[in-house]
Amino acid sequence: MSTTPEHDQKIAKLIFGSVYPMYVKKVESKGRTEAELKQVIEWLTGFNNKKLQQLIKDKVTFEEFFKQSTLNPNAHLITGTICGYRIEDIKNPLTKQARYLDKIIDELAKGRKMEKILRSS
Repeated sequence: MSTTPEHDQKIAKLIFGSVYPMYVKKVESKGRTEAELKQVIEWLTGFNNKKLQQLIKDKVTFEEFFKQSTLNPNAHLITGTICGYRIEDIKNPLTKQARYLDKIIDELAKGRKMEKILRSS
């Protein structure tokens, strides 16, 4: 399934800080911690806790969030399906990055081992 320009734009304009509490709730409801969530976000984006909190406070969009990030060189190893989309088939770079984030948070919530989530190669 391909993403539409409308879908891509919706993701771009979504405020990261409005979604972050849902990420926390998702992982904590499955027995994982917010610290682990921050660890996987830092692995993907390079944002430490201080920077992450600043981005949330500044109400940045996903577009700005990923523009400021330094994507992990192994991010391309994140594959599979999330939200009905096969990650490797997504053409829009921003939508792909957002789905990378969704996928690793989903893996965390499902109890996958941290060393598998933080793909070392």
